Amino acid sequence: MTPDFHRDDLNRLERAGRLRSLSPRTGLDFASNDYLGLANDQRLRDAVADAVARGVAVGSGGSRLLRGNDPEIAALEAEAATLFGAEACLYFATGFAANVALLATLPQPGDLIVHDAMIHASMHDGLRLARAPAVAAGHNDPQAVDDAIRAWRAQGGTGTPWIAFETLYSMDGDCAPVADLAAVAARHDAMLLVDEAHATGVWGAQGRGLAEQLEGAENVVALHTCGKSLGCQGALVTGPRVLIDFLINRARPFIFSTAPSPLLASAVRAALRIVAEEPERRARLHALIALAETVLGPHGVTPTGTQILPLIIGDDAATMARAAAVQARGFDVRGIRPPTVAPGTARLRITLTLNVTAQDIDSLAEALA
Repeated sequence: MTPDFHRDDLNRLERAGRLRSLSPRTGLDFASNDYLGLANDQRLRDAVADAVARGVAVGSGGSRLLRGNDPEIAALEAEAATLFGAEACLYFATGFAANVALLATLPQPGDLIVHDAMIHASMHDGLRLARAPAVAAGHNDPQAVDDAIRAWRAQGGTGTPWIAFETLYSMDGDCAPVADLAAVAARHDAMLLVDEAHATGVWGAQGRGLAEQLEGAENVVALHTCGKSLGCQGALVTGPRVLIDFLINRARPFIFSTAPSPLLASAVRAALRIVAEEPERRARLHALIALAETVLGPHGVTPTGTQILPLIIGDDAATMARAAAVQARGFDVRGIRPPTVAPGTARLRITLTLNVTAQDIDSLAEALA
């Protein structure tokens, strides 16, 4: 029998307008992270079919350190390292596991982690397992990061500072001051943990992300998820060979997890090539972004210059009611409530993908009105 605590907690969530449930995918896609429309691309299917025909297994058979180190995964890592300009790459089953591994493994006792206040939940979970203390800095505030490191040094801190941030934030759609944060790192001999989850594929030359100019530096570790613009699953961690080797030897989410399916690695390889070779996909998406800001802005949508456009409502119940009304008109727009966002900032999170057209955006504006 379910303990009373669990039932009572669900009742509390329902009364607060925060009870979550699974709902099907219906209507025009203004909710997914499939920004370049690759999740349903025939070429990814063909890549998997070709791998099957070559005898590539569906399952990996174990962790990478046992028998799970399939050649398809090794080939993906080599190609990704070359594309992103890094010395080495490691493929994780999910971006969540990768972020947990980075924060829990790389910073050491005596170090300091300074992170943006709005980093991914996966990074926060990694911080709970970290062996170094962590300090939250104001959102997109390089001076706050600098001040935190200086205060730590003044108190006797002698280890390595680690600066963790996202380049494009998933709920507000705003971008980090990457160059300024890199300058802070240079002043303090700090390491950078760069989460490119929502920028990979959409931004930078060949879709390399908003921090592409930093890749290859010995103080930079980057995460590129495969389940968003690349339309697949998993995450690629790029960085110096010594840190990748350290993750292989010390990162528990990597060591004790079954390796991803080699077929997925084949699909990610195909996606990376498509993204690198077809800049017109990014151009089309950026045109939709410009249109959406013009058309949706008058209806309360915050212009961000990116593919993530929030419409802040505030009240949790009102947010979900408006989301339901828009969904009833045929648009898949989801409501986002605390704790995913701060209390009082519940919102509709509108994302732009190549799964919709300019006409669809015009129609969404009519629905919002």
